[in-house]
Amino acid sequence: MRHGIQHADVATAELETALRDGPFHVALRAAIAARGLPLQRVQHHLSRYGVKVGVTSLSYWQQGARRPQRPESLRAVRALEEILQLPDESLVRLLAQAEERPGPAHPAARSYRSRVEASGALEKLLAELGASLDSGLHMLGRHERVRIGSRRELSGRDSQHIVRAHKDGIDRYVAVHHGDPGCAPEHMTVHALENCRTGRVRWHHDTGVLLAELLFDTRLRIGDTCLFRYGVEDGTAGASREYVRDFGSPGGQYALEVQFAKDALPVRCHRFTQHSVAAPRSGRQELTLSGRHRSVHMVEPRVRSGIVGIGWDWE
Repeated sequence: MRHGIQHADVATAELETALRDGPFHVALRAAIAARGLPLQRVQHHLSRYGVKVGVTSLSYWQQGARRPQRPESLRAVRALEEILQLPDESLVRLLAQAEERPGPAHPAARSYRSRVEASGALEKLLAELGASLDSGLHMLGRHERVRIGSRRELSGRDSQHIVRAHKDGIDRYVAVHHGDPGCAPEHMTVHALENCRTGRVRWHHDTGVLLAELLFDTRLRIGDTCLFRYGVEDGTAGASREYVRDFGSPGGQYALEVQFAKDALPVRCHRFTQHSVAAPRSGRQELTLSGRHRSVHMVEPRVRSGIVGIGWDWE
């Protein structure tokens, strides 16, 4: 009996140290060990919270082979804090501390911490709107035009979407805009431009996340398609150096165009891909700025899960 008590004391001490000092995977492994739960039981508890995470993913997380990064995975981390009887935000805090240090290949990249914090803000804003990450719509095509102003700022963007409903009764789409660091989402405006109208708008100042409902004229049935277009006027931050789009699941075609003001032309531009926010960037390809239209673009014929974007250098 004494041996069991000593073992529990050691496990508790290790957990307290790991929660204080990290890193995330060590704290997660210590918490699971301290509660004496096999990964299959942890997975079962998560499913009761409406969160689906595989045993393999949980194993990778506690080994440090991978880190949670998708919104669904970050929901799982918060659920794990309850399941494992940990203080609120204890694992989330450690996950945020595990941010990558941007290297010379992408000096303006958003940090891992900012992505984690933005994901948490996004989840709360969606809850305020009574929405979820599953919009009931499959993306068939998306074309985004990003405008860079004369102060080198992200002036705004226009987006055109082609979607197909995979649920009955869908009558809206929740658009998400991530402003550059230092932006003021409360001063941004959203314009419904085609086949939709603007509904409720919510934002989170610290992370620069803005959400806007785009309401359709009719309720879509399963299989119905819809083409709509909207714009976001930003211009509230400093010099912009990249635009990225994170895709949580594979989908249709994606085209991204970045257009620069005539008195704010970059010295070089490139496209890139990234498997996840915790992974290194790859697929770098130089892009040539068109002379007359002062723009560059990229096209993904069929989107895969992960991150794609265009970056540029001012000097």
